[in-house]
Amino acid sequence: MPGGIFFGTDMKIIEKEILTKENPVITRLGVIAPAIALKAEPGQFVVLMTSEEGERIPLTIVEKDEARGTISLIFQEAGLTTKLLGKFKIGDTLYSLAGPLGHATEIKNYGSVIIIGGGVGLAEILPVARALKKEGNHISTIIGARAKEMLILEGELKNTSDEFYVTTDNGSYGRKGFTTDVLTELIQKKNYDLVYAVGPIPMMKRVASITKNAKIKTLVSLNALMVDATGMCGCCRVTVSGQTKFSCVDGPEFDAHAVDWEELEKRNKVYSDKESHICKLNL
Repeated sequence: MPGGIFFGTDMKIIEKEILTKENPVITRLGVIAPAIALKAEPGQFVVLMTSEEGERIPLTIVEKDEARGTISLIFQEAGLTTKLLGKFKIGDTLYSLAGPLGHATEIKNYGSVIIIGGGVGLAEILPVARALKKEGNHISTIIGARAKEMLILEGELKNTSDEFYVTTDNGSYGRKGFTTDVLTELIQKKNYDLVYAVGPIPMMKRVASITKNAKIKTLVSLNALMVDATGMCGCCRVTVSGQTKFSCVDGPEFDAHAVDWEELEKRNKVYSDKESHICKLNL
């Protein structure tokens, strides 16, 4: 896989922060992984296991510190393994950690860029926003969540943005409505060179529709589709420009205008009953 594979020699958790206490809980972990920290680039992810009998799960590398040899991971307790991971404490050690995996984001000076994140997708847009800002891009960031209590990384994203907008579905914070409402207004006022979006599939589908009509280059990260994340399970299949791609090995980023969103939505609902059952488990 692109970027190579490294297995941490320690994998000890040295930091833990609960970002949201609402259901589902979102947590940030700092993990010792010097080889991964040395190689990781924006857009890439790791695959971890909590135990020898456990499943592999992919998580985006949100931050890295080469000097300390650490990486930062953010996850939402949405399934069995993430619930188990949520029980880990500072000082505990992961069973395995591999990365960095996936194709890195193409970072260059595009000009004016809109970054859009929804829900836990805010963890994915932070490293990309920082890297694009460092290259001299003008960054307009739009973030959204169901309610104020579910917003994460607001301060970090605001600090790296030239323009910053917050939306909540229920109007408990920022503007009531959706990130795509703000997107529509922005592109009506000004020309943009790139839109980068990560979040729920319906949100990314809507972003793709809006920007396609406006003829703005748009990238989406489909890391949320990944299960095994090593190219073996096939659960993250997606049709792009009429060809079958795998989010874990061919992505996780794709041209939003080339994705078959209708097919993707149908496939993503296949496991909804099983996921709902798992989420009800009392771990």
